[in-house]
Amino acid sequence: MRELTGLYPRSGAGLLLLLLIPPVLLVLQLLVVARLWVEERDGAVAFTVISIEPERSSTGQAGGARSRRSGREEEVVRDGELMRDVEQAYEDENEMQERQVGPRVMDVQLWAVNKPSFPAELSRIITYITRPQLKCSKVLPSGKAQAVPPPVTSARWLLCAEDWLLPVAHRPCVAYSFSMDGGDADFLSTVSGLGCEIHRFDPSTSSASVGHLGNSLASNHGNTGVVSQHKLWLEWRAPKGRRHRMSGSQGGVSHTLADIMAALGHHTVHFLYADLLSAEWRVFQNWIEVGILQNIHHLVATVHLHWAGFEVGGSNEEVLRYWFSVLRGLEACGLHLVHSSSGEGHSVLKHTLESAHSSYTLTWANTQH
Repeated sequence: MRELTGLYPRSGAGLLLLLLIPPVLLVLQLLVVARLWVEERDGAVAFTVISIEPERSSTGQAGGARSRRSGREEEVVRDGELMRDVEQAYEDENEMQERQVGPRVMDVQLWAVNKPSFPAELSRIITYITRPQLKCSKVLPSGKAQAVPPPVTSARWLLCAEDWLLPVAHRPCVAYSFSMDGGDADFLSTVSGLGCEIHRFDPSTSSASVGHLGNSLASNHGNTGVVSQHKLWLEWRAPKGRRHRMSGSQGGVSHTLADIMAALGHHTVHFLYADLLSAEWRVFQNWIEVGILQNIHHLVATVHLHWAGFEVGGSNEEVLRYWFSVLRGLEACGLHLVHSSSGEGHSVLKHTLESAHSSYTLTWANTQH
């Protein structure tokens, strides 16, 4: 006992210091027992734990250390799986937000001659809308459901009837028409002859349901098809705080094309006719920016040039450049001009011009669907 007691300090201060050493060592060991590295491996987050705790000499102590390390590694694996779940949820949220905001912003084109010029901007847009970009070996003329080879004279519009552009025979096609002046009669006749499911939208009609897509009225069209009538119109502003709610009075019956398609359960519209009475420019911009055009196969639309259009402002040169930007945006989304026909009048932005018309009916086919 004398030899053993000689190993310990006899003073009170020494004894206190001896008692404090184990807790201090334990705290230090807990602080430095593990280091965590995050490695980026194959695009996923992987965790590696490296212990600096010394190995015990005895078998039991080593086994205990391995058991503790195994427990920590299992915990790290669970953490890694949780992080991957969080990453996937974050990616899904970003993708959903992208779909809501829209996958693109419409590009504004440069000036035709590097500076504002009314003649240059006018010449550029008239040239663009009067030169077809897609040549078709077969076409469907206005009011006809039988394809014929071109050329077809005096046709207000032509649908490209290439086999790869027409709906598959065993799948019914879907057609939408937005018109308030009855100018879509030939279009309805053609898509009816093709056996399409047809929906017609007109906020001024008195024989349709009042803005409720789920309760639309059906009317016979000729002897070949049925047209579902809807007392609705197209909107280019996304409604706030409402998702696909299609009821309302005549004063509030405008909805975006994406909302209308969702409410009717349509992913694709094979044929779409639109005479929007100068609202087409803002509506087209909305279609470009929300990415809905990839689901439209054929588009027949009248563009109006006699004034700037709803919610379109700026100088005449800026308006012409905006119009041209919209048309190029349609092309960037896969729509290529098939046919162009001029309307009556020669007024463009209140300028009388013999070389241009006040409106044009244009037909596009989507080459990217």
